[in-house]
Amino acid sequence: MTKTNTPSPKRREEGVAKLTVNPFLDAEFYARMRDYTERDAAIIKELKAIAEIRAGNKQPDPRLAPSLEALRSTVKKGLSFGEMLERMAAGKEKGLWEPWMTTFGIEIRAVNYGAGPRNACLVLDLAANAPAHAMFAKAGIQNWRSLAADDCSVVRSEKATETTPLKVYAVFYLDPLPA
Repeated sequence: MTKTNTPSPKRREEGVAKLTVNPFLDAEFYARMRDYTERDAAIIKELKAIAEIRAGNKQPDPRLAPSLEALRSTVKKGLSFGEMLERMAAGKEKGLWEPWMTTFGIEIRAVNYGAGPRNACLVLDLAANAPAHAMFAKAGIQNWRSLAADDCSVVRSEKATETTPLKVYAVFYLDPLPA
């Protein structure tokens, strides 16, 4: 009779390689990978890398994040997204932003409309069918998901179910609290 031993959990953890840097941040790597990988498979690989590395927290304010430059310059109804963010931070026209933000794939999860800083929590959809993809593609930025995840404060995901697809969000704060 042969007895098989399962490796100890400690030994298994040692053998698992973890990413230390998201390789999809490199636009050249992303372009090479896309030459050999189907679109959906490429996005899944990128989202896995984002989930493993987590948020970079380099610039969690969407008004300053370099990864969102293509969005900030996009104009809708005569107003750029950058100007929209500035007005939101200033507390002007407080109820009008949510329908406009959906065009950019951004949802407002929380905002303080009282006196003082807005402290708005904005989430950018990073999923395969994200509305922002067209605007980034127009600007020639294919690896925008990884760039946004590197800038944002938190990456959140909602697992896929039988009826809903995987949802991944990059969370930005309009008025970050002082550190």
